[in-house]
Amino acid sequence: MKLLMCGLAVLLTVSATVWIVRADDPLPIPKANVLPLALSDDFEFRKFTIFRNALVKPGATPIPTRELMIDFERRRRVWGAITGVEVQERTGQYFTFFWRAKRPADLTLRLEYRQANLKNYVEGRELYYPRARGSYTSEFAVVGPEYSVDGPITMWRAILIENQRIVALLQSRTWE
Repeated sequence: MKLLMCGLAVLLTVSATVWIVRADDPLPIPKANVLPLALSDDFEFRKFTIFRNALVKPGATPIPTRELMIDFERRRRVWGAITGVEVQERTGQYFTFFWRAKRPADLTLRLEYRQANLKNYVEGRELYYPRARGSYTSEFAVVGPEYSVDGPITMWRAILIENQRIVALLQSRTWE
């Protein structure tokens, strides 16, 4: 019994330090304000993944892949979609960021991006983390009509904001 309670305590401790935020939580922000840069070693992006879940064009030959991870990820993203409309709502780009905060802080993770059909217009999405400390995994999804009408994302940057200052930065090579 003591072993079970000890295991439960360890599990709760681990789950308290690692948070996973779902893709449907962040909504677009009205305007991505320019903020001053004050990079800190207390906050860092560890890695990121970008997955583009695009529909096969009608009449085109689908490109089969031998990479099982890609096939699995495609199936995972459309899991539960029954109609074509539901599949269309899950079509787009998914960004996953792995980051760490070495000290407690009220942080906002913002994804700023430009889409092909909007040219230089910058859009953004934010997630708020009160008293963030430890490792986090955050996911943003640009899917559905926003993706099909405005086009794929051509450039992006992810920033961690503390007290209206950028403390960590990760961006694509094409970001200007």
